[in-house]
Amino acid sequence: MYAYWGKILHIDLATRKTWSESKPEEWYKMYIGGVSMASRLCWENIEVGCDPLSPGNPICIAGGIFSGTPVPVGGKYGMVSKSPLTGFVGDSLSGSWLPISLKRSGWDGIVIHNASNDWVTVFVDDDKVEFRDASHLLGLGCGATEEAIREEMGDDQVRSASIGPAGEKLARIANVSNDGRKAGRCGQGAVWGSKKLKALSIRGTHGVVVADPEELMKLSFEIQQAAQGPHTEKYRVLGTSSNVLSMNRLGLLPTRNYQEGVFEDAELVCGEYLHEHNKAKTIACAQCPIGCEQVGHVKEGAYAGAMAHIEYESLYALGSNCGLNDMKAVIQAIANCNEGGLDTMSTGVTISWAFECYEKGVFTKEDFKCEKYPDGFEAEFGNGEAVVTLTEMMYNREGYMGNLLADGTRRASKQVDEERGTESYKWAMNIKGLELPGYDARALKTFSLGLATGVRGGCHNRSAAYDPDIKGEVDRFTIDDTRGELAKSTEEYAAVYDSLPLCKFIRRCFTGKADRAGAWPMIAKLINATTGWDFGYDDVDLIGERAHTIKKAFNIREGWTIEDDHLPWRWQHEKMKEGPSAGYLVTQEELDALKDMYYKAKGWTKKGLIPKKKLVALGMDDVAEEIGV
Repeated sequence: MYAYWGKILHIDLATRKTWSESKPEEWYKMYIGGVSMASRLCWENIEVGCDPLSPGNPICIAGGIFSGTPVPVGGKYGMVSKSPLTGFVGDSLSGSWLPISLKRSGWDGIVIHNASNDWVTVFVDDDKVEFRDASHLLGLGCGATEEAIREEMGDDQVRSASIGPAGEKLARIANVSNDGRKAGRCGQGAVWGSKKLKALSIRGTHGVVVADPEELMKLSFEIQQAAQGPHTEKYRVLGTSSNVLSMNRLGLLPTRNYQEGVFEDAELVCGEYLHEHNKAKTIACAQCPIGCEQVGHVKEGAYAGAMAHIEYESLYALGSNCGLNDMKAVIQAIANCNEGGLDTMSTGVTISWAFECYEKGVFTKEDFKCEKYPDGFEAEFGNGEAVVTLTEMMYNREGYMGNLLADGTRRASKQVDEERGTESYKWAMNIKGLELPGYDARALKTFSLGLATGVRGGCHNRSAAYDPDIKGEVDRFTIDDTRGELAKSTEEYAAVYDSLPLCKFIRRCFTGKADRAGAWPMIAKLINATTGWDFGYDDVDLIGERAHTIKKAFNIREGWTIEDDHLPWRWQHEKMKEGPSAGYLVTQEELDALKDMYYKAKGWTKKGLIPKKKLVALGMDDVAEEIGV
């Protein structure tokens, strides 16, 4: 095969044994790479029904078809385990140099089994695997861990993924970091911590062979030129942080734990403010001609020296959603999360839940005792020092509050409500246990469906159903019978990019339009020039459908029911009071109708299960035997 090696590396942390598994070419055509291939590997290797933090939950990593080639933004990988947050599929994406090292090492994917008795790092050096003591790395942050490993190896070409203190302490909102990028959502860092795996390091020395290098170079150059034009200007100049003011104008910016959709001080925590006052530089991932990553730097004051990579989702979660208008404190909080190994989105949403609990009298100052503040502190919306301190407490599991919040809003609210007889679940903003993204979906009816039915929980990266709402292709305040098909098509569209994987910021660089008609012909050409296959439009479509289907099948096998496709209580019972989106919510009647439309569009049963004939038609006969109806 071209572009693939035809083999998966298996590593057993308990026995220190490794083995190679061969895969046929047809398997690669079905699952391609990224989250699709990693999800399939997890399906094949997990102990069904296991606790996510038990040895039976594997870490499954799959590279991309374009990693190590000239294809722009093709340097990404997928990571899948059973999520400690949701109990369902936990699929994450990250990028830059690590997936290129993986491809050059001679492996298409890695499956890490069982758990080590002692803390360990794993070093994959082409076809050799070395288990190294990690005790001296414990307590180090993610960036510090990667740097320490490079120094030990004496080779800057060694690339590592690692966890910080949050993962070591099994915080369920912990992430995995590599090259400054994050496999951020679903609690992957806790899975690594449960296995006592501090880091995975890879050095690859093999070249990547493609079927038609001349054609691939030509196509890649065309895309690279387009990526320097107007279609990516927003990302090159301000990055995703430009969304703060856009969402605020629409009344969709989560504010004070989604109590409101308009933040009166949005101008102080937006991309434009960052660009003018705190921007240090812009950087790009490997294989990326865009360079969207904005690095913020605090130059003076209490947080002087703090530096962090800034994205919209981090800004809303630790900024407006915490009622915080201090960019310096936001940068410090993001820096704490990045180095401590916490998902910024889950962290910010969980802190905002705690602030609302304080506001409503569920918590008192004494609940927030810690070493820095032995008498506790005022956990009020807008208190920057409280946000910064709580990020530190969470990644260290310090005190009652740090330990409580480290596991996310679903578990925290359940524990508090049982202990104190309260109803804090009503403002615990999660779906399936995963904290929500930076869009208030009470006034985005199509997106509310995409979030409710999301296989990994509420997620803006796995469902692009906000697009037709925000662009005005449909009336975002109402529902009609088109929404099921829209939710289906946008999630499968996103799944194609997540499987190749390609960064979605390149999507307009094919023809200027972010749709199938524009992208699929060029993507098929890229696949064919890379692999020598004969993919067409429909074959690209099937990449997304299979990727989503294997994740849905995973959830069904792990006990999913129709009740798991839900929305937060707040979005169904409390209307926003101010701004362009005031007065709206999603009623249970609307949600039920939307789910009916969606299941029908997917070709599933009324209860959201997958018919055997549907799975067989997708070539997933073995899956049909296990969960098909």
